[in-house]
Order: sequence, then C-alpha cells, then structure tokens
Amino acid sequence: MTTPVLDAHDTQVLVVAAIGIAIIVVLIVWLKLHAFLALTVGALFVGAGSGIPLGKVTASYETGVGGVLGYVGVLIALGAMVGKLLADSGGADKVVDTLLRGKPATLPWKMALIAAIIGIPMFFEIGLVLLIPVVMLAVHRSQGPAMRLGIPALAGLSVLHGFIPPHPGPLAAIAILHANVGITLALGLLVAVPAVAIAGPLYGIVAAKLVPIGAAGAGLAVTQGGDKAAKADHDVEPTHSPSFGAIMATLLFPLVLMIAKAGADIGLDKSSPAKPVLDFVGDPVFALLAAVLLAMVTFGTAVGFTPAVLGKKIGASLMPVVGVMLIVGAGGGFKQSLVDGGTGAAIAKIALAAGLSTLLLGWIVAVLIRLATGSATVATVTAAGIVAPLAAGLAPAQLSLVVLSVGAGSLFFSHVNDAGFWLVKEYFGMTVGQTIKTWSIMETVISVTGLALTYGLSLML
Repeated sequence: MTTPVLDAHDTQVLVVAAIGIAIIVVLIVWLKLHAFLALTVGALFVGAGSGIPLGKVTASYETGVGGVLGYVGVLIALGAMVGKLLADSGGADKVVDTLLRGKPATLPWKMALIAAIIGIPMFFEIGLVLLIPVVMLAVHRSQGPAMRLGIPALAGLSVLHGFIPPHPGPLAAIAILHANVGITLALGLLVAVPAVAIAGPLYGIVAAKLVPIGAAGAGLAVTQGGDKAAKADHDVEPTHSPSFGAIMATLLFPLVLMIAKAGADIGLDKSSPAKPVLDFVGDPVFALLAAVLLAMVTFGTAVGFTPAVLGKKIGASLMPVVGVMLIVGAGGGFKQSLVDGGTGAAIAKIALAAGLSTLLLGWIVAVLIRLATGSATVATVTAAGIVAPLAAGLAPAQLSLVVLSVGAGSLFFSHVNDAGFWLVKEYFGMTVGQTIKTWSIMETVISVTGLALTYGLSLML
C-alpha cells in the first residue's frame, strides 16, 4: 500500500482550518459576536482559503446548513414540543420525584442510566432535547450544580452515539470493515458501561467544580423544563398530572419504533413486505412526530388541556429553540466547508503515514478528522475507510474492536466546529469556555477511555 504524501494544498487547508477555528473563537469570546454570525464568517473564510471556487463557497456553506437543519432542525422542533408538554403537564415533576427517591448521591447515576437507555436507538440530538426538561427540573429540585446532573446525561447519550449500533457511525464502520454486528454490539456494551461511568457521574463531580452554575444559570431551565415555562400560556394549569406509566410509555414510544427499524435492518430481508413499513415508522422524524401526537393526548387532553391551549403551548415550545437551530445549522455549514475544502483528506494522509497498528491508527485518524470537521459520523466513516485495507485479515473480534476504536476517536474533543457543541452550549446557557471545560473535556474522557478499553480487550482476545 503506497504511503500518501502531503502536497502543498494539504498544507494550505490545514493552516486555513486552524486559522478558521481561531477566528470563530476570537469573534465569540473576545468580540462577543453572536455564534451564528461567527460560524458563518469562519465557514466562508475556510471555504475561500481552502481553494473552493469563490462562486461555490457560499453554496458549500448552505449545503452544510441545509443538511443539518433539514434533519436535526426538524428533530429539535419535535423534541421541543414533547419537552414543553412534558413540563407543563407536570410530567417532568413526576419523573424527577421518582428520580429523587433514595439517596441524592445516586441521582447522577440514575440520570446516566436513563440517558443511556434513551440513547440506544436515538441520535444524540433527539435524546438531548427529550432529556433537557428532566435534567433541568432535576437541577431545580435538587438545588445542586447543573453539571453534576447534566454531564452524566450527556455522557450516556454520547457514548451510545459513538459505540453502539444502530447509530449511523458504528453501523457505517461495521459495513466498511465487514465486522460482525452482534460481536460489535456485545463488545461495545463492555466498553460503553465503564466509559459512561467514568465520563458521566465521576467526571461530573469535576465538571461541577470547574463550572459551578446552578439552576438559575442553566439557560433553558426556564424555557424547556423550568417552573416559569409551566406558568406560561395564560397560567393554564393541568387538572392533574399524568401517571408515571403514561410518561414512560410516551417517552419510550419513539424508541420502540426506532428499535423495531433497527431490528428490521439487521434481521429482515430487503424483500420482506414488513421492511419498508418498519423503515418508515422507525425513521426518527416519524417516530418523534408520533410521540408529539401521543403527548398531545397523554400530556395534553388527558390532563385537562383544551385543544386551544395545546395549540398555544406547541407554538410557545418553538420560540426558545429558534436560536439554537440557527447556531447548530451554522455549525453544520462550517463543517461542510472543512470537508469540501479537503481538510479531512489531508489529515488522513498524515495519520496513515505514521505506520501504527490498525486499532491505534483508526483512533488517531478519527481523532484528527473529528478535530478538523467536527462531525463524529464523518470521522467514523472516513477513518474506517482508510484503515479497511489494513484490517482485512483480522479476526472477527479484532475487527469489531477496530470499529470501536474508530468510534472512540470520533468523539474526541468536540469544539466550535461541531453542531453538538453549540447545542449543548445553548441548552445549558454556558459560555464557550464553560462548554469546553465541561462538554469538550467529557467527550475527550470518553474517547481516551474507549481507546484504553478497546486496546485492553484486543490484548485479551
């Protein structure tokens, strides 16, 4: 296999990418420019500086924005509707009351467990918008640091996103490397459990000290799950709160649909008549839409809200997330400029030239592409493709461990070019610096822990 050599364009795009990221940080942190504008400026600079034809620079940015908002934006909106109805119906209070039973020290572990369960079939963004009302209300009620509960929830979601099928990254890597789904899932769970524990409840203790914001400082505590949200909409209160069983059935309903689709992808032949039906109902957009319609009953008419009140609450749920969606979209535009400019390809050449073991090489390539492009899925797919020729002769278990090492690398140090970074920042009302100290470091802990565990398993198997 020929070792790739960096050319002048590769060097150029790497330098431009570094400058572009620096520009975004300076504009936001020092000049206090809105993140949407800063990301747009950074994306256009990177596009022009990387050699994309000037007439196509804005098209590249628009493609990235549209790609994110066309999917994630819809999910954010639908999730916000469910979250609003959950909070205003008293359902979030019911969940928190249940969580707060027992010793307070167990609450972060319960939050991580719930997030991990939700994160099995869900994309990170969907799980986050569904969990936010519960996390924020738990912070309000426990009167503890927001990050003490926020970090475990984020860790539970993120670990599953990086390691466990049916998430798109792991599934793509399994397909590219021709790994076994069952073996990857089993080994992935072995890696996921300690990774969630270390990066979640344990690192949450550190994060809460680094960023000691409480209920009052957490941004969307009053828009998605706080007491003020519950008293909006003309102070209409529910006549009674939903039962815990109804709450869990509503929240788990989209998960069941998506798990059914995942099972069909693995176990059903493409010619099966049930396959297209399950593909349709298990798509996250349909599943969350169905959850909204169900929530309008279980968290709406069943607790005493009239159709008119429900309409107002649904409308009110969208206002707080408009800014979040624009920022997340701009993050997607910046990522697309990096990808189209060739930054990912340049980084891949560097890593492949290092001549490391397949497992370690996969992790490093994924780390570098993640740092450059901000996309965990792009990092996973690209890294898996690069190491595929080197992994061709590995045993099934070792192939699955390469999939997991690539997944671990794809989570490394999320920062300003990652749409997830801005989603977390805006939802928790943190500054860029605070988001780096909490979310970015947490992602790095997951990545390094995942590498250590996969490497250890590779020596044992």
